[in-house]
Amino acid sequence: MIDIAVSDLNKYYGSSHVLKSVSFEIDSGEKVGLLGKNGSGKTTLFRILTGEEPYDGGSVSRASGKRIEMLAQIPAFGENDTAEDVLRSSFKEINGVYMAMKKIEGSADPADLKRYGDLIEEYERLGGYETEVKLEKVCGGMMIGGGMRSSPFGQLSGGEKTRVNLARILLRDCDILLLDEPTNHLDFESLEWLEKFLNEFAGTIAIISHDRVFLDRVVTRIVEIESGKAHFYSGNFSWYAEEKRRRYDFQLEQYERQQKEIKRIEERAKWFVIQDRFTTKHHAILSRIDHMDKIERPASSRKLTAEFGGVGYAAKEIVAFDAASKSFGTKTLLKNLDLKIFRNEHIALIGANGCGKTTLLKMITGGEQCDGGQVKVNVSVKPAYMPQIVTFDKNDMTVLDTLRYHINSSEDKARSVLAGFHFMAADIIKKVGALSGGEKSRLKLCLLMQDDVNLLLLDEPTNHLDIASREWIENALAGFEGTMLFVSHDRYFLNKFADKIWSMENGEITRYDCGFEEYLETTRPAAARTKNAARPETPTEKNEKQRPRPAKTPPGRPMKASPHLSKAVTDRPAKKVPVEKRISEAEAELRRIEAAVNSALSTSEYSKISELYKEKSALEKRIDALYDEWVG
Repeated sequence: MIDIAVSDLNKYYGSSHVLKSVSFEIDSGEKVGLLGKNGSGKTTLFRILTGEEPYDGGSVSRASGKRIEMLAQIPAFGENDTAEDVLRSSFKEINGVYMAMKKIEGSADPADLKRYGDLIEEYERLGGYETEVKLEKVCGGMMIGGGMRSSPFGQLSGGEKTRVNLARILLRDCDILLLDEPTNHLDFESLEWLEKFLNEFAGTIAIISHDRVFLDRVVTRIVEIESGKAHFYSGNFSWYAEEKRRRYDFQLEQYERQQKEIKRIEERAKWFVIQDRFTTKHHAILSRIDHMDKIERPASSRKLTAEFGGVGYAAKEIVAFDAASKSFGTKTLLKNLDLKIFRNEHIALIGANGCGKTTLLKMITGGEQCDGGQVKVNVSVKPAYMPQIVTFDKNDMTVLDTLRYHINSSEDKARSVLAGFHFMAADIIKKVGALSGGEKSRLKLCLLMQDDVNLLLLDEPTNHLDIASREWIENALAGFEGTMLFVSHDRYFLNKFADKIWSMENGEITRYDCGFEEYLETTRPAAARTKNAARPETPTEKNEKQRPRPAKTPPGRPMKASPHLSKAVTDRPAKKVPVEKRISEAEAELRRIEAAVNSALSTSEYSKISELYKEKSALEKRIDALYDEWVG
């Protein structure tokens, strides 16, 4: 059964064509990831699905009777509403029935008694007796304790509001969930709980997320919005990444084959020009190009070409915390911390939101002072700090001027440096205050990489960035040969860069000399076993089992001719058939094979494409021979 159907959907914002003839269907029970760069129209598509946003063409339909809920912006609540009130607003219909029951409770009127019985049935049907169990389960999983629940919702931090709002959505009795960045501000325990909850959810889910580990563990299909159009991948994120690369490689190979064929035909036609024989044969040869279905060169994401310079000398001991203590009011963030950072270590600093991770980074830079003890930074250390929210001193300066001011260089040199970070043409005259989050992070990294840095301090470097921007950051950091201390909730990033873990809790730090995955296995083996038991197969493994495998031709067995190949080509017609007719028939068959290649490429039937290319190559040789016969 189809829960969501979108057909030929178009959406404009002024002259910007955001969604271009987008069509797709989501079946009941499917878990679909929606990918695309920031600003590509993903949230707009969600708002169209819920009816909050109009559209300019096409159609959108949902299964009749299905309830849909969307996690996006945090709605406004009353000034005096607590987080508990917000959570219980999920049971609005149940609460209405309960209040109607209380209103007539104790009445001896026969009509009220009948009404009370009907209300009890309705209350039970809506799940009224399970509300407390559901509430405790969700709040426990999302780490929403009693203190937070009793606090005024308006006084919670942004992260706390996001968690409460997500819990409110999960408590709703709905059939279709649309989740826009549901993993923001969640700690690792809450992330794992959410993954388990969504995997057990019986309804349909569509998710916008840049959390690659989350997408791997939850979704089984990917829809990517790219240049306003939808592209489809049957698998989780890892499968999508591999499949997208395969599609690019095949289309590039097909494009290059066609360009080679066009060049060959043009060379043959050029011979007629040299011989001064402008005949119908010359035009017939060139017409082969006109009849081709032109293949576009596939677009590829531009790679970061800039690299960190030499990190220079650094002592073995980079930073030492000597009985360092730090408090804010009555809250102790660090107490008598004794730890050292050594040269070339890549340390991930993890812990609950608000435990003091950012403060610790600032203590190293001198932005925060110790209340007791000290932080010793070796004189050989040249640190660079990238904050969670990137800002610049002068927002009205252009990208070009910001870099020129930072490195005191000529305009030509600054342009060359910026090109390495793919700030091109109009990009370099943008005001830095108007840059997107990804562009700001890229520019900040560009500035850092111009300095002679041997210690990087990074605070959530991938936060709020789309996947393409995260990969840009990762590609740049992969070449850094110095010491790194970073705060991150991005499990993909943690797995890629951390070789040590500092776990921060209750003012203390526990050091683990291992990577992130090993840290999880060490500290939460029970959670890992629960997760593995709940999902014996990853989406990729499941897709691999379900995906039909084309039969392979055994080695040494001759390839069969295509059943569609015309008799005129396969049987090598007798000489009495005019050569012009044989050329025409062969070229018609060539067009059919090219169309079949395009069709197989769109459905990823790689074995079939290989067979078709062999037929195409043999047929092209045959056509060349026919032209030689014709010219001669």
